[in-house]
Amino acid sequence: MPPGRAGASGVQREWAGWSLGQEIAVAPFDPFRQGGQAYLGSIDFEIGFNSRNKISDEQYDQDKLAAWFKDRYHDMILAPGQRLIMDYKAMLFKLIVRSVQVVDLGEKGGSGSGGATASHPQVRGILTTHTEINFFKANDSPIKLKASNKRPAANAIIQPNFKFEDMGIGGLDTEFSAIFRRAFASRIFPPALVEKLGIQHVKGILLYGPPGTGKTLMARQIGKMLNAREPKIVNGPEVLSKYVGQSEENVRKLFADAEKEYKEKGEESGLHIIIFDELDAICKQRGSSKDSTGVSDSVVNQLLSKMDGVDQLNNILIIGMTNRLDMIDEALLRPGRLEVHMEISLPDEFGRKQILTIHTTKMRENKVMASDVNLNELASMTKNFSGAEINGLIKSATSFAFNRHVKVGTVAGVSSDIDKLKVNRQDFMNALNEVQPAFGVNEEELSSCIQNGIIPYSPHIESILSEGKMYTQQVRSSEHTPLVSVLLHGPSGAGKTALAAKIALASDFPFIKLISPESMVGYSEAAKVAAISKTFNDAYKSPLNVVVVDGIERLVDWVPIGPRFSNAVLQTLMVLLRKQPPKGRRLLILATTRERSVLQQMDILESFDVEIGVPNVSTSHELAYILAEADIFGKDQTQNAKGQERINKIVQDIATESRTTSVGVGIKQILLTVESAKQDPSFDDRFVELMSRAAGKNVL
Repeated sequence: MPPGRAGASGVQREWAGWSLGQEIAVAPFDPFRQGGQAYLGSIDFEIGFNSRNKISDEQYDQDKLAAWFKDRYHDMILAPGQRLIMDYKAMLFKLIVRSVQVVDLGEKGGSGSGGATASHPQVRGILTTHTEINFFKANDSPIKLKASNKRPAANAIIQPNFKFEDMGIGGLDTEFSAIFRRAFASRIFPPALVEKLGIQHVKGILLYGPPGTGKTLMARQIGKMLNAREPKIVNGPEVLSKYVGQSEENVRKLFADAEKEYKEKGEESGLHIIIFDELDAICKQRGSSKDSTGVSDSVVNQLLSKMDGVDQLNNILIIGMTNRLDMIDEALLRPGRLEVHMEISLPDEFGRKQILTIHTTKMRENKVMASDVNLNELASMTKNFSGAEINGLIKSATSFAFNRHVKVGTVAGVSSDIDKLKVNRQDFMNALNEVQPAFGVNEEELSSCIQNGIIPYSPHIESILSEGKMYTQQVRSSEHTPLVSVLLHGPSGAGKTALAAKIALASDFPFIKLISPESMVGYSEAAKVAAISKTFNDAYKSPLNVVVVDGIERLVDWVPIGPRFSNAVLQTLMVLLRKQPPKGRRLLILATTRERSVLQQMDILESFDVEIGVPNVSTSHELAYILAEADIFGKDQTQNAKGQERINKIVQDIATESRTTSVGVGIKQILLTVESAKQDPSFDDRFVELMSRAAGKNVL
């Protein structure tokens, strides 16, 4: 160009907004006037073919493009919005600078400290051999770019300022780490490296577990953590429609945006997240539905084909949630679909402390929680509480605190000292009595089994309790026997259920449940099998568990006439008695029966590790001990010498009347007889008559 004139190509004029022959003002530019940050730390280019008539199907390596550009354009000053034409392999490419990051290389030419990435045209810098160059495909260009071996995908999957402690999820650290490793680790590495491995990203995660353990919360927080567009949240039943083909169309619409972007951008496409809540509502086992429409099966088929069909997408992530894993079609659970299965189980003590800390943060910050509240104590007392139940416990505690500040004699009036409201320890203790965990100790039902307490009338009773304590300790501490099953057998009324309940409650295990015939009155055979299976499945979700199976012969509907019994219930019990709990779970089974010989014929005795016999009250001495412990004349009279003499006379009269020194009556019958005789003014005679009749019947 002649002196005093500037020449600009059409691309440069387009960028600057100049016309041919236009006068422009030109002045020297000092890149160091911005301070020390005069060099380009990184630069992002949008690349496409310069001419629509001259294009190529070749796949261009980004790293080679970057090396070529640095070699041709080093020391050039570049600014956002700037347009350039690059000749590479006899092809002309049009480059547009998207954004730059300027840095201070320092005196020693190190990596320096850089400012934030900027897209303002006045922020510019000098291209060096150390500048990191990123290429992005122009929206309307057919150019094919090979992913870089060195840099991660431009659309980074994890937000750069993300911190795990900001998630507000307590007790799920291990589960979340496993999900991150399985589903997201491959997405933060350079796409070319993943391509070299020949693998595809994980497309689906299934979160399952008991209700209230945090499945929906975790899915919601995963969406916040990822640097992706807003997740599509679908409640399972919303997909279904009464119109033919509409349900399948609803599934296709969920994937439409991901398909469109993947066709345009390929591996540079952003991540599309679809969250299915209550997945079991739409993905039931195919063939299980009894309706004639087949809508449920069609929806499953459509979802399967979209997730991993012929046209595979690599830019989707499906997160499904359910508490009924057994209902979901198995084809959906294979690798390539919902391949990461993560059980969100009940939190341990450390997890419960985290959850309590999260839910009481505002209370503590605003100083409305009393100093006597100890979160460590509450964490130890909330065994088998889910996250939702801990939240409910805190709400219950605050309701007790509110109640203290309600005006006396009114319902809606608030007292004047409302500003002194504080939630104290007693509020939490009251709440613990009110909020009970679904997967906890069935204490009320078990306590009713031993409402009269345990009377150790014989060394044999103490031996049974001691043996039960030993097996409890074995389950708690032994690495080799996570499952121990004990059968208590003996005559009716001998106290088998009471002893089993006493051993169970004394174990102090977090999960204790009773399976009894009384709770299954009116159940069909299938309903009984389902109820028994559910109790055992619930037991596998807690670390330490006791299941009391009361009256096995009545559970299996055995009667001596015939004889008849339910084989389905029997087989279920035989399987569950031998089934080892999952790793890290321990189970003690205490079963009772009065028909040991029948169980032997049914071949279920072999399913038990230990058998313990529970006898009737046999001697007069044992009967006297029971009467003394039962306080038949009141504490003052029973314990003195006169009361003991009266008890001895009653026992002698019973032996005379029944014509035997052996009692042979169950303790349950004896305590019932005591209560019946108390209703008669002449207790002694009435008790002797009733007991003689019972003892004589046993002799006959």
